[in-house]
Amino acid sequence: MAAHKRVTIADIARFAGVSPGAVSFALNDRPGVSQETRERILAIAAEHHWQPSRAARALGGSRLGVIGLVVERPARTLGTEAFFTDLISGIQSGLAAANGSLQLRMVTDTAGEIATYRAWAGSHQVDGVIVIDPRDDDPRFAVLDEVGLPAVVLGSAPSAPGEHAAVWLDDRAAAHTLFDYIAALGHRRIAYVSGPESFQHMRLRAEVLTGLAGRGVAGIVEATDFSLQAAAETTRRLLSSAERPTAVVYDNDVMAVSGLRVTQEMGVAVPGELSIASFDDSVMTELMRPSITSLTRDTVGVGELAAGLLITQLDSPEPVPSIPGPAPRLTARESTAPPHA
Repeated sequence: MAAHKRVTIADIARFAGVSPGAVSFALNDRPGVSQETRERILAIAAEHHWQPSRAARALGGSRLGVIGLVVERPARTLGTEAFFTDLISGIQSGLAAANGSLQLRMVTDTAGEIATYRAWAGSHQVDGVIVIDPRDDDPRFAVLDEVGLPAVVLGSAPSAPGEHAAVWLDDRAAAHTLFDYIAALGHRRIAYVSGPESFQHMRLRAEVLTGLAGRGVAGIVEATDFSLQAAAETTRRLLSSAERPTAVVYDNDVMAVSGLRVTQEMGVAVPGELSIASFDDSVMTELMRPSITSLTRDTVGVGELAAGLLITQLDSPEPVPSIPGPAPRLTARESTAPPHA
């Protein structure tokens, strides 16, 4: 079957018996055609389901209605981490009112992310981007400034004046909420199985844990690549050590479930011999047995705020201020308890 041919302005002009310029005036609500001609052109365009070409809009310098999100993760993990499905849902929800859409790209490293930004800017594929996982001395923002791509950051603190606006979550306070609770249960040897050390929020969480040394808490930080395999291998190593931790906190729900499976494999009772907690919550953590203590976040709400803030930035010639995201709350479940005597 032949592919359906896209109706163009030239086609509409032929159907209406007018020039392509007259069609352009009518479709863009500009003067130059009579009201009767305008209505006839609009009716023909609607009849043939005409939509403006994004490429043509880009050449004309107009808004595309598309924002970009680049995720530096193995592609296989996207469907397993509830954080990303919730974040994407929130962004799409935030764009719906403006009839906008999201362009998603998966990459394996920062170089791939930077290359994507350059390609998007060079071909005008997106109006702006939402940037996640900021690092210290992050090279991505200089590139975004260089190519002139507006951005909003999901970060751990408000951006400095003049920098890209952020929807920020106080990761230091969030880490205190979870680690302080584990310490208050009586645990004095706590492991944190994190993601890459280069991410700011990982560093902040690790600093909070090691800062509990003044309360007699020995903090162990184990960086991973977020994968199920790395979480399982790290958990086995921790539970096989001579000085086994009495509690392990994982950076996300998938890693926590992977760690829980290892405890079952090794015959370590949770929470009798080991407490487990997660910085991310999802239906999965609630349905596990034992259910997993987590920080519950409104990630959908964060995505909505980020999309709305980026739309505001696109309409403003000056950098807009950062806004706080919804604060997480502790959801204590069956996987945590005071350490066994």
